[in-house]
Amino acid sequence: MRNRTTTRVLTAALAITLALTGTAGAAAARTAPAKRVFNSLQIIFEPDRPDDFCTIGAVGTDRYVRTIAISAGHCLTDPTGRYGDRDIPENVQPVYDRADPAFGPIGYVRYFKDRKGSMTGDPVKDYMIIELVPSVTPSARGPYLTETGELEVPGGQPSPNALNPPLDGERLLATALNDTNELVVSGQLGVSYGRVTANRSGIYQSWAQHKRGDSGGPAIWHEPGTAYPTPGNGLTAAGPWAGITKAIVLGVPPYVYTSSANILADLRARDAVSPGVYGAGFHVTANP
Repeated sequence: MRNRTTTRVLTAALAITLALTGTAGAAAARTAPAKRVFNSLQIIFEPDRPDDFCTIGAVGTDRYVRTIAISAGHCLTDPTGRYGDRDIPENVQPVYDRADPAFGPIGYVRYFKDRKGSMTGDPVKDYMIIELVPSVTPSARGPYLTETGELEVPGGQPSPNALNPPLDGERLLATALNDTNELVVSGQLGVSYGRVTANRSGIYQSWAQHKRGDSGGPAIWHEPGTAYPTPGNGLTAAGPWAGITKAIVLGVPPYVYTSSANILADLRARDAVSPGVYGAGFHVTANP
């Protein structure tokens, strides 16, 4: 869940964006040092509000060869109704590395599902697409988690957002008593893991913990037989991207995640209606 609500209208960022797209801004972008962008990177939307942050969950490319990062949709809101729930080719909302805002924008928001008054975001489509700028380097390796691709669940229940027939990456983890699917997550608490106890329309409930500000952060599937994060391996783990942090709710356990299946399925469905959708056909980068 997000650390604090963004209340400033998206269009308020327009003047900042225009200032950055002039000649001086372009020269700075050409000379800026390379920067890695990876899962668990904390992001802000205004440099003067460092405590109003979210987290990146996955980094890769889409079918149109654009470099993409994914976070949570409820990290932004748009009371004007001009930008929510549509592709945003305009550079109206820059995204900054919270730890290094002086670098300038690492990308621009290209889509976010407006939460429409819900503090925990849309029930099944709570995601944001960020197009990264050319001067950054996408990486699959975060401080704790390395994402090895996208989770595929052959034969699993389809995401409610999926077209028919669904792809394997648009199918969901099972949560029956004899299923032992686990998520491994990374955020301000370091790394945590736990069993997926419920799947409600592609929203996973799990004992894997997070805290406010981790919204959009990474969740991978623990592949049976692979190492759990321990002090002996630096608390690291590797596995396919399974979703992003959504919220802390009243429930047991209280930690919920938007499945990667819901995100990938909605991107493909939107692209089928209007080809060119930012993020459609997303694949996690293979860059270290």
